[in-house]
Amino acid sequence: MNIRFYNARILTMEKAGIFTGELWVQNDKILYVGDGSNVDEVYTKLSLGSIIWDREIDCEGNLLMPGFKDAHTHSGMTLLRSYADDLPLQDWLFKQVFPIEAKMDGEMIYHLTKLAILEYLTSGITAIFDMYLTPDTVAKACVDMGMRCVQVSGMSGQDDFAQSLEKTEQCYLKYNHDDPLLSYFIGFHAEYTCSKKLLESVSALAHKYKAPVYTHLSETKSEVDGCRERYGMSPVKLFDSLGIFDYGGGGYHCVWMDEEDMEIFRKRDLNVVTNPGSNTKLASGIAPISDYLAKGINVAIGTDGPASNNCLDMFREMFLVTGLAKLREQDASAVDAWEVLKMATVNGSKAMCLPDTDILAEGKQADMIMIDLHQPNMQPINNIPKNIVYSGSKQNVKMTMIRGKILYENGKFADNYDVEAIYGKANEIINSLK
Repeated sequence: MNIRFYNARILTMEKAGIFTGELWVQNDKILYVGDGSNVDEVYTKLSLGSIIWDREIDCEGNLLMPGFKDAHTHSGMTLLRSYADDLPLQDWLFKQVFPIEAKMDGEMIYHLTKLAILEYLTSGITAIFDMYLTPDTVAKACVDMGMRCVQVSGMSGQDDFAQSLEKTEQCYLKYNHDDPLLSYFIGFHAEYTCSKKLLESVSALAHKYKAPVYTHLSETKSEVDGCRERYGMSPVKLFDSLGIFDYGGGGYHCVWMDEEDMEIFRKRDLNVVTNPGSNTKLASGIAPISDYLAKGINVAIGTDGPASNNCLDMFREMFLVTGLAKLREQDASAVDAWEVLKMATVNGSKAMCLPDTDILAEGKQADMIMIDLHQPNMQPINNIPKNIVYSGSKQNVKMTMIRGKILYENGKFADNYDVEAIYGKANEIINSLK
């Protein structure tokens, strides 16, 4: 499908500047992005006489930019939204979340993931980094809905874990070649839910495929203290000593990391995925984002799951990243809004190994959003990137496109989505498990 966007403000994220121009999409890729003054030269370069457009969209001065990358989430946990709230992390996890998850099956998670995808689209999220229980049905939901999804295994267990290790390897081989929307990383739930033998096996699997590894990491002080009691070192040092990070990867949360941990991250070129909404709600702490940036560590942003957040809203996460950093450092200049916007787009693409989705440029994937600037919260137009981070909201997402397909536009979802049926199924599932 050929789509021409014109009369647009364009923020490519390759650099901070915004210009007025056009963007052309052909099938799943960006064919052209520029000011539109050299169209004849573009046609010549592309060996085209002209293009027959399936749609020509007047952006009316609104902003085109890369879509947000939700670099840590658990989509199937839509089931638990507002079900297990106002509890400390360990009670929330072991007394509420794990017991009801034990009753869930793959079909349920398929439908619950579809519900999450609707919310991602309204928030301008075009790719998710998902860790959940049934990767096959998560993958099916994402393909059926057109969502780009990087999955990561969440292995855990103190005793028999052979089946989950085998399943992780099967998924790694299958989903890195199966569909252009899908990819898969090796990972495990957390240090405190895994035996050392399992961690050693994860390391062996990573070395076998020279693959990065991701996990929940240093989320709470009690987690880090417990690891020190068990092994005499922090989780980061433990994993590094086992060779788990020899081929890269990183951690979700990374709230309680010391200087030595950060040095390991810097040396290994590991990625921090911060989740300020979840960390605030569960009182886990405030991540040292300024320190990570000062050390050149790549920082991406995730919403975490809808049970611990409870919404899948990148605008709220962006504001919390910078707001909490300023509070932590007692410095209103800490973590500039432009850096936060990079975290939500370019840095997320790096963490998720999606290099073709980071910026708007010729040949890149057509994963992008349109931000409605004709809303009170975006006026006056003094500084658009700062407006997005400090005053933007879901109401400003006018369009979400993934692989050249418009999946959300002007408050409506793609025609092939039965939205009310998705809502109904989610409520049916939770009522059956209570």
